[in-house]
Amino acid sequence: QVQLVESGGGLVQPGGSLRLSCVTDGDIFETSAMGWWRQVAGKQRELVAGISTGGYTNYRDVVKGRFTISRDWAEKRVNLEMNNLNIGDSAVYYCGTVPPPDSWGRGTEVIVSS
Repeated sequence: QVQLVESGGGLVQPGGSLRLSCVTDGDIFETSAMGWWRQVAGKQRELVAGISTGGYTNYRDVVKGRFTISRDWAEKRVNLEMNNLNIGDSAVYYCGTVPPPDSWGRGTEVIVSS
């Protein structure tokens, strides 16, 4: 079973920033496209940002220009820098492979509220 451990969520005001981080198995990290997903209660999990092993990135339209995904090869981490957050970004955020994994970590909750 793939280990995925997310961190960095929290409560932030609109316009604020957060940096999410995910540690995963070295093998998966080195061989798979990785992504950050988010889920709001009652809705399907959606891919927010993805990054290939070669560093190519793609983003959901609503986060383009605000979110930046990156890989840290030394620490086998996938990071998500989130700026200019708005209430619509509130969700539980998960990291995982792209396509999605069979199992997920616990996620990290982001709450954007004034």
